[in-house]
Amino acid sequence: MVVPDGGSPGSAARGDAPTALDRGSRTGLGRTVPHQPGPLEPSLAWPAAAWEEARLRVGRAGRAYVWLNLVEQRLRSVVAEVLRPVYEPAHGDDWVIAAAGPAGEEWVQRAGAVREVSRRKGYLLDPDDDALVVFLTLPQLRELMVQHWPCFEPFLADRRDIEVALDELEVARHVVSRNRTLSENVLAQAERAAARLLLLLDGGQSSRPGGSGGSGLRAPVDAVEELIGDRYADVIGVHPDRVRLQRDLPVEDLLAGARRLDAIGIGLSMLCQNFTGRRLIALADSGCRIRLLFLNPASSALRRRERELGLGRGELGKSVETNIMHVRRVRSRLRDAGAFEIRVYDELPRVSAYLVDGDGPDGLAVVQPYLRRSRGMESPVLVLRGGSGAPLSSARPLEPGLFQVYQDEFEGVWADSRPVS
Repeated sequence: MVVPDGGSPGSAARGDAPTALDRGSRTGLGRTVPHQPGPLEPSLAWPAAAWEEARLRVGRAGRAYVWLNLVEQRLRSVVAEVLRPVYEPAHGDDWVIAAAGPAGEEWVQRAGAVREVSRRKGYLLDPDDDALVVFLTLPQLRELMVQHWPCFEPFLADRRDIEVALDELEVARHVVSRNRTLSENVLAQAERAAARLLLLLDGGQSSRPGGSGGSGLRAPVDAVEELIGDRYADVIGVHPDRVRLQRDLPVEDLLAGARRLDAIGIGLSMLCQNFTGRRLIALADSGCRIRLLFLNPASSALRRRERELGLGRGELGKSVETNIMHVRRVRSRLRDAGAFEIRVYDELPRVSAYLVDGDGPDGLAVVQPYLRRSRGMESPVLVLRGGSGAPLSSARPLEPGLFQVYQDEFEGVWADSRPVS
């Protein structure tokens, strides 16, 4: 019989939910459960907002994990290279235990236990991973480095900078290891710290955060770029306009240490208005071969471009002539004027492209399409890396990327162009 809670039969107020004594679903002695009108319909499906949030978390955590993984591998290699020759002659395979000493006995034992479990269950897929140092975590590797800093000091520049970078990485490491939400600011801090730490572990100076450890790259290879780069040809950056591009990749960084520059456009304003003549002279005198292609200011193609942009007759042409006169003055002051070539073409302009070191594996290019109603400053920008690395799967052959497409386009227009005296 259904009895209203706290009253007698018939005394329940209208609308009160009756409570039934369900012996089959009782969870405790005398406990009652509310009676549900109809079958239960639990839903385990995520709404669209939950999926969007989950994918955002996965994306951020994935980027951070790639950097953390790279740092841990690099630090493990440094620790092994420095400490193994010191302790291995006397302790053999137990050199890690000897290096840890009494202070690290507990965490070395934990690492050894994890290694034994991995051996029994067949988790060691590579024989090189069957070493105790492989099972040390980032904080444990750091402890070994700090404990034996006199051994590392001859090879590494600054202990304080290394420890600061490791401190900045520790927040991201905790968040990623526990699958918690990683904020955009913490992710950016972790990526900067990881790039700086990798440079320091290669013996570089921390005054160049994000540098490439002396590789000479103007845009250092990003760890995530290496991981997914084959999915997007050789595109390493996309910007909505040239202003956003120059925040991340100024012209002086693009051309730093260049051996070769091939540029095609209408007036090449990104070069002529953002790179001083003095710097251009120094670049050419350092051995850089420069080829510049301008749209002929007297051509019908330039007048058509003026109409597209709503400019008066001759407005764009005067700007192009000014830039050509600028680079001619630069060429006249060079020791080897033959390495600085200037030409004009009469075809309809399709693209603005600055191709740096296209003859080597470290090439970099900035490419902008010409849109009908948008000036060059307002057009979207692609940043391309030439000489892309081998794909992760050896079964997939490396195919030419967009860099080579635009290099071929430049060569074709160059062949049909006329030199400027």
